[in-house]
Amino acid sequence: MKTAVCPGSFDPVTKGHLDIITRASRLFDRVIVLVVTNAAKTPSFTKEERMSLIRRVTGDLLNVEVETYSGLLADYVRDVGAVAIVKGLRAVSDFEYEFQMALANKKLNPEADTLFLTTAAENMYLSSSIVKQIAQFGGDISDFLPEQIVREVKNRLCP
Repeated sequence: MKTAVCPGSFDPVTKGHLDIITRASRLFDRVIVLVVTNAAKTPSFTKEERMSLIRRVTGDLLNVEVETYSGLLADYVRDVGAVAIVKGLRAVSDFEYEFQMALANKKLNPEADTLFLTTAAENMYLSSSIVKQIAQFGGDISDFLPEQIVREVKNRLCP
């Protein structure tokens, strides 16, 4: 069984995230969506809340699991026996950072490869940060989020 890990902060999970997770679920037997801590960000949702939101939008993807971890990604990947780390790319600006991370993870865990999936064209501009910024100014974020979580995210983020 081929397992992949799809890491991210997912604060909140967007249609862009769901696109990458769904496509990864077609490529691998098992996909673990891993909610990780990004020290550079202050989350709007707790890890548990983010995990719950992801579980709600991936409920129909039977080979997708949601976990959290606060250590080195390379160690987690090794511990669960995953063969790949799946990352979504929106633009060239994402690639430089993700490429550095892929090289570091390969050095730490030579058994795992990083697979980059380009996002669908309609999600190229989309990020959790943009969703939060639009919400803070009262903008409509419903087109950016999976339908199952729009109300909950709006209640948290909109003034």
